Formats: sequence, structure tokens, C-alpha cells
Amino acid sequence: MTAVETARDAHTAQLQLDIGGMTCAACANRVERKLGKLDGVRATVNLATDRATITGLGPEQAEIAIAAVESAGYTAALHDPEDDTWSERAAAVRLSSLRRRLAVAALLAVPLCDLTILLALVPSWRFAGWQTVCVLLAVPIVTWCAWPFHKATLRGLRHGALSMDTLVSLGATVSFGWALYVLLIAPADAPGYWLGFGTTPAGADAIYLDVAAGMVTFQLGGRYFETRARGRAGDVLQALAGLAVKQVRRLCADGTVETIPTEDLRVGDRYAVIPGERLVADGVIADGLSTVDTSAMTGESMPLEVGPGDAVLGGTSNLTGRLVVRAEAVGERTRLAQMAAIADEAQRRKSRAQKVADKVTGYFVPAVIAIAGAVGVAWWALGATVDQALANGVAVLIIACPCALGLATPTALMVGVGRGGQLGILIKGHDALEMSGKIDTVVFDKTGTLTTGTMAVRQITPLGEQSADAVLRVVADLESASEHPVARAIVRHAEQTVGAVRQPASFSALPGSGAEGVVDGRRVLVGRPGLFPERGLPIPYAGVEAIARAESDGAATVVVALDDEVVATISIADSVKRSAAPAVAALRALGLRTVLLTGDSAGAARSVARSLGVDDVRAGVLPDQKAATISQLRAGGHCVAMVGDGINDSAALATADLGIALVRGTDIAMKAADVIVVRHDLRAVVDAVRLSRRTMGTIRGNLVWAFGYNVAAIPIAAAGLLNPLIAAAAMAMSSVLVISNSLRLKNFEPLR
Repeated sequence: MTAVETARDAHTAQLQLDIGGMTCAACANRVERKLGKLDGVRATVNLATDRATITGLGPEQAEIAIAAVESAGYTAALHDPEDDTWSERAAAVRLSSLRRRLAVAALLAVPLCDLTILLALVPSWRFAGWQTVCVLLAVPIVTWCAWPFHKATLRGLRHGALSMDTLVSLGATVSFGWALYVLLIAPADAPGYWLGFGTTPAGADAIYLDVAAGMVTFQLGGRYFETRARGRAGDVLQALAGLAVKQVRRLCADGTVETIPTEDLRVGDRYAVIPGERLVADGVIADGLSTVDTSAMTGESMPLEVGPGDAVLGGTSNLTGRLVVRAEAVGERTRLAQMAAIADEAQRRKSRAQKVADKVTGYFVPAVIAIAGAVGVAWWALGATVDQALANGVAVLIIACPCALGLATPTALMVGVGRGGQLGILIKGHDALEMSGKIDTVVFDKTGTLTTGTMAVRQITPLGEQSADAVLRVVADLESASEHPVARAIVRHAEQTVGAVRQPASFSALPGSGAEGVVDGRRVLVGRPGLFPERGLPIPYAGVEAIARAESDGAATVVVALDDEVVATISIADSVKRSAAPAVAALRALGLRTVLLTGDSAGAARSVARSLGVDDVRAGVLPDQKAATISQLRAGGHCVAMVGDGINDSAALATADLGIALVRGTDIAMKAADVIVVRHDLRAVVDAVRLSRRTMGTIRGNLVWAFGYNVAAIPIAAAGLLNPLIAAAAMAMSSVLVISNSLRLKNFEPLR
């Protein structure tokens, strides 16, 4: 291997680590910075998935990255894409621990808060030993229940780091410490006070045991519901990964069946699928008839009837009959694997707004601690009592947690990308989401995108006494012996309209011109219009007019002669997809300008555009000129999305501001695109735009709330207008609110 190859491999090497111990955006930012200090390494840490993606190190160098993460005070393990039990088990353990601590905290905090508030309001009700009772109720809450916050704080301090847990731990410790001082230390010389018999000192009306207990309880509640909600946010992506099958029944050459791990299946192998099972790999039906549910892969609700020769996808469900499938794409080459990889890649990308948010949170926690201290000192210097100054400082400390800020983007992106995957729309990342909200022009390729790419009979024009059906029967019988696309279109049309076709008595192909033969004792000649004058067979004026009309509409025309007499013309054209017209109409309803870009003739392009309501037509554009046309539109001030499906569209897809590729396209086209549509319905293009806009709107809403919350809450707390207990509840709910807002994307419905 050359030095250049070695350098290139090092640059493109990548590994993923599951990170343990992160609790807020500051944690994720710290891990990211620590990994980024390694030579030649770029790292992205996603708080929503607890995962780090590292470029510049391969899996064999995982120990280097793990050591860097551990030096920051967190745990790390190499992510295994085939086994998510590590992350699932860690999440389950964390959720169970939070549930137990929350239950104990709530059970003790309710009587503690009631008791301290009641006795503060009605001093005459104080009883012997009430201080000791309050302290005993508070100790388990601020120690064992709050231990996750204290543990993370101590771990961070050992590594010179601060986090959201530092704010919670410090707030609880300061509140509890002040309560102990007021209750036990300040009046220590009062006889019997330690047991609750002494005189109540000044300031004991605000002992803040309820603040310490309430704050910990609210934080545990917020962390519990946040953790559970983050799990729900990832359900849509886990559902996609869950479509993969672990084992497969492979058919051996001797006819026996063996059960093997899916990863051992090879291209060309045949495997059996019984009703109720999922298909393992993409392939072609070799034997059997059944109905297949493709909704999990394409978002299409109607089951698909399949039989020998039909293509099928891994991850779809076999419903009715036994199928034998010949594998044509296995492992990472299957569409399911590509969908999962694209969805996973989308999670690693960060928007500009998210990068700013991450940078802010890196400095936010130490700034908040400094502000909280300054607020407390300022209030005390201005003449406030110690407990009042302490309360205002603690309120600032609690209210300013940036956790919601760190979750604002990744949770919405996770849910939006996952919902798109369920609907057959793969969004590659945040760049595509941002751009979807800016596009004003959608450019469509014609063949294979707006049209089926398959020739179909458009019109039969009789020129004599023969009826259209009679002409069709004779021509279809002759063309049944041909494999030409035009012949196939005529035969399909005949089978759908006049019944089964028969073999001709004789058949002879005329390369480049048509075909001739004998059907039912009659000589039949079918071909291009220019063939007939060469044979001395004039075309009637009505036939010439029909040919001209067809050409103006972009259709090809064949002429039919029976026993040396021209009797009809048949116009044939690429058929428009049924979903094309509603898709174009929906895009225009969204305020988008539509353009048809094709290498076909102007007549064919205008005909399609007219039938669909497309705004602009660019015809006769060669494949290598499509990207230049996109560039011209962009230079004219338009933000352009390109929709295509073939290799000749890949340059245009890459040139456009937003590239949207249909799944039947080549791998090159898919790699060049920002959004990939796997549903066989052009309305999915509209859904891609709608979903991207909805997701981007959710992200903006989350960020506005998270930034606005912190900006507004800190001055309010600093002004002494916010009780520490209310601050704790508000801060805990802010993260839950952000995640709940993101979860609304799971309800996004496609166009029907």
C-alpha cells in the first residue's frame, strides 16, 4: 500500500462509540472536544443517541478514543451495529434507577414540604423535635436520591469539568447545607435545640429543606421522563433496524433446507420464506405466489401480489403463500441496510444552529455558577438577609440548565428522520432539512420520474372500414412474436382490452423499420411511416394528420397495412405516472415553481408538461447539460430541488441545492441525492418537502424555546422573582417540553 493510500485510509476511517454518563449538552460538548484533540480526528457526539462518531480512527484504534473519553470522566464502548443490547441495557438500567430514586424522593418530599411550609406559616404548631424530623426526611433525598447528580459532579470535578449535574448538585448541597446551619449549628448553644426543644433562631422560617428536597425530586422526575421520551424518540429508528432478520432458510443444491445466520447468505443463494415471516434480502421470486406487505419499507398501504420473476425487498412481510427468493443483494447492499445507514448518518450531522448551541453550552455552566454567586453576593451587599440572597442565587443556579438547548435539534431530527423512513422517505441530514425550507423551484426529469419509462398505446386511428379493436387484434397477434418495446406495448394493450393474443402464421422482423407476417391468412405490415412509401403503399390524408398530431404531442407512430392497404395508425408514448399530476399540483399549492427537464423532443416534453400542469419546460437537454441548466436556474436567483432517477441525473442532483432521487435510480444517483424516495408514488416527493419543513419548524421552535427560556429565566431569578422550588420544576419541565414537541412529528401524515 502506498503512502497516499495509507493517508487516505486513515482520513476516511471511522468508528462509533456508545458513551455512558452523559446527562446534558455540556457533557456531549466536552466529549466531542476531548476526542477532537486527537491527531487527525473529527468527532460528533449525539446526546439523543448517546453515541460518538469519530472520523480518522478505525475500529482497531478504538482504545485510543475510549481512553480519551474516559479521561473526560465518561465511559465508552465500541458500538456494534449488529447488537444494540449494550445501549438498550444501559438505558433500561438508567431508567430503572431513576424510577426507584424518584419514587423514594417523592414519597419523602411530600410530607417534608408540607411540614416545613406549615410550620413556617404557623410557628405555634411547631412540636418538639420537628427540626430533627425534617432533617431525617431530607437526608435520603439529598444523598441517595440525588446521588446520580453528585456522582456526575464529583467525576467532572476530578477532570476539571462542569455540567448540568453540577448545577443540580450544587443547588441541593447549598440549600441543604444552609438548612443544617440554620437548624443545628447556629443555635448550638441553645439548650436542647438539637432535639427540637430550643428557641427557633432568626431565619428559621426559611430553612430551605423543602427547596433541597423539592429540587431533587423535580430534577429526578424531569430526568426520568426525559430519558423515557428520548427512548420513544428513537423508536422510529429502532423500528427500521428491527426489520432485519437474524436467520434465513437457505435452499441447498440437493433440495434440502438449512437454517443459517443472515450474514452467511450470498448473492445467488435461494431462500424460503413462509407466511408471516419477513424477507431477508433483496431478490427475485424464483417460485411461489403470495401477497407481500411493503408498508414498512415503502409506506404503501396496499399489499402487493407477487409471483415468479417479480422483484422483492428484504424487510417486507410475506403474508399468504410460501416463496422461494433468489438473493440479488445481501448484507449492506440491501435497500433496508442502505435505509438504516442513511438514517444513522443523518443523526450524526449537525446544523449550524446546533453547532452554535453546542458551543454556547460549553461555556454556559461555569458562567451560570459565576452569575449565581454574583447574584447572591449582590443581594446580600444590598441589604438582603442571608437566606434571601441564598434563595435568589440558588434560583439562578437551578433555572439556567442548558439541557433543553442540547436536546432541541437531535431529538426533532431523530423523530423526523425516523418518521420519514417509515413513509419511504430517507433524509440524509440536517442540511437537507434546512434547504427544503428555502427551495422555490422543483425540477423534474421526465423519463422514469414523471413517466413510467414504459411505452404504452395512446390512440388507435382507423383509416378505413376496420374497427380499432379489429386492427389491434391482428397487429397484436403479429407483434406477439417480437421483443421490441413498441411490440410489447401493443401486445400489453391488446391483452388488457381485447383479450389473449395468438401466434402469427409467419413473422419477419424488419430491423429499424417494423415487422411483417401472416395472421389469419392476411398479410400484415406494421412499421414506421417512412416504410410505406418505400413499399409503394400511400398513407391516406387522415393518416398523415394523425401522424402529425401524435408527433406534436411527443408520441411515436406506427402505421398498419392489411393486404397492401393502409388501414390504421397507432400512436405510442411513454405513459405518465398516475401520481404525477397530484404531486405537481401539491407542489404548486406549496408555492413552488415546477420545471420539466428532459432530453426528449420539445413536443413530447410539452405534451407531458401540459397534462401535468408543469410551469416551465426545458427540452432537448443532453445528460451532460442538465447540471449546467440547474446552475443557470440557481444563477437566476432560484433555490432549486432536482428530482431524478437515473445515472444521467446524478450530476444535476449533486448540483441542485436539494437533490431528491427515486429509489429505482442507480447507486450513483442515490449517493448524489440529499433525499431518497423509496415509495412508488410521486406524492412522496411532496411529503419529503412537507416533512422536512415540519421537522425544521419543530427544531426552530425547540431552539427558540430553549434559548428564550434561559435568556428570560435568568434575569427573573436574579431579580428575586422566582422561588427556587418553582425554578427547579420549570427547569425539569423544559427538557420534557422540548422532547414532547419533537415527538409530535410521529403524527405526520402523508398525502393520500
